[in-house]
Amino acid sequence: MKRTLFLQSMLATAALALAGGFSSAAFAQTKLKWAHVYETSEPYHTESVWAAEEIKKRTNGKFEIQVFPASSLGKETDINQGMQLGTVDMIISGPSFAARSYPRLGIAYYPFIFRDGDHLLAYSKSDVFKEMIEGFRAKTGIQILAYTYYGARHTTAQAAFTNCAGMKGMKIRVPDVPAYRATPEACGANPTPIAFAEVYLALQNKTVDAQENPLTTIEAKKFYEVQKHIMLTGHIVDGLTTQVAPHVWTKLSDAEKKIFTDVALEAAARATAQIKKREAELVAEFKKKGLGVHEVDRKSFVDAVLKTKPVESMGFDKKDYDRIVGIK
Repeated sequence: MKRTLFLQSMLATAALALAGGFSSAAFAQTKLKWAHVYETSEPYHTESVWAAEEIKKRTNGKFEIQVFPASSLGKETDINQGMQLGTVDMIISGPSFAARSYPRLGIAYYPFIFRDGDHLLAYSKSDVFKEMIEGFRAKTGIQILAYTYYGARHTTAQAAFTNCAGMKGMKIRVPDVPAYRATPEACGANPTPIAFAEVYLALQNKTVDAQENPLTTIEAKKFYEVQKHIMLTGHIVDGLTTQVAPHVWTKLSDAEKKIFTDVALEAAARATAQIKKREAELVAEFKKKGLGVHEVDRKSFVDAVLKTKPVESMGFDKKDYDRIVGIK
């Protein structure tokens, strides 16, 4: 009798599952870790959270993605390494870190290569960038899904300057990537790599005199509290890429790959719109806070970089440079 009841119960359970009484996700839900180094208030985080929920929804609950902000799973170098080690499943990160494995991607950080944010976004849809995505995946297995506008990088400091010569001797924090060091080095400054999470304290303690980041990051990280001036150098127009680790990407079906890609592109577009809007508002707001906001002689920086740090000297292909500069 007990055996008969057990079999009846099992058959009823199977029938419910086939009828849709249970989601298939209940049997095989996949939990993923999505990491980045940005604050919870920033669009890179809020739109990552939106994307995580959207992927869950569009895959009928199969993927449960938790977003870890503000370096909670490690510094930017750590989370990039985690993609290969299997400790992180997805990240939002500057492609300068990916360029350590696939150097061609690093050309996006060559100073003054992009005219503005729209030029960067056009590049993200270009054939040359598609070639780089394919090359990077072939080398590492990591799939780049989308490009988010991060902002034009400007310089903050305790003392104001208006041209390249004004940076001479200044100790300035930059990410630990050659392209970020190019402009300060061309102008005779002393670029000093410091982890992103430690920049505020380094400025407060005067370990460094200056740093460079987009206006939105200067706001989010509150660098304006420990710096007196902002120089609108715009030396690098920066972006972030959404990436999926090889141990995840290779297991996705074609339909799931499309969902991940579509959602990442939508999230990137949403974040980009917010960044552009906020960027346009911040000059006036920083002035209201009492900061000096200064235009600079941009040509003096461009000339110094082209003279002392030509494209080829940094290991980049001049053909890539010409193709990118020529994008309309």
